[in-house]
Amino acid sequence: MLNYTFHWAQAFKALPRMLDGALVTLQIAVLSMVIGLACAMVLTLFRRSDSRILRGFGNTWVEVARNTPALFQIYMAHFGLGSFGIHLSPYTALLAGIAFNNAGYLSENFRGALKAIPETQTRAARSLGMTPLQAFRMIVVPQMLRVAFLPMTNQMVWAILMTSLGVTVGMNMDLAGITQELNARSFRTFEFFALAAVIFYVMTKAVTLAARAIAWRMFRY
Repeated sequence: MLNYTFHWAQAFKALPRMLDGALVTLQIAVLSMVIGLACAMVLTLFRRSDSRILRGFGNTWVEVARNTPALFQIYMAHFGLGSFGIHLSPYTALLAGIAFNNAGYLSENFRGALKAIPETQTRAARSLGMTPLQAFRMIVVPQMLRVAFLPMTNQMVWAILMTSLGVTVGMNMDLAGITQELNARSFRTFEFFALAAVIFYVMTKAVTLAARAIAWRMFRY
């Protein structure tokens, strides 16, 4: 049990390649957040719509995203759509699955943030001659994003961590995929995954600290 010999030199030798994978991980996380934010905005409008169909679509998306495992969502993007002749690469499937998950959670965050904004502000904007869309875009959305900023940061951290699920659909370009490949070749499980864990920690901690600095700079008043 205690006869295991650590070979850290082998892991550190592969560090440049792992860092290249970390860049791909960040790329997927950032893209999934951009797509997720755009979809979440649309879903938020749908859930506030008078149309029962649009409300149902928005609520269904949010319920599925929040109440099923992220792994299931990535599997459906890669294997499920393949059953219908839609074949996505591991990269695209991972991006689509995380973006779908992000959109659901962010839409719910936006719904909570909207409840913190008094309705009187919308009425005041309308009294100044703004259309409902202008009032929402120019008055409501900036305040909504301010309230939801820190929850959005949490979702960004979660998006970075979710990229590790890509190994289940054959993703081998990101940090988790490269780590798994190096482990399969060398069987130095502890060294490679410990190093990957440190890299993941540094990435998520950097995002958290940057978000706190931005929040202090922009929202301190």
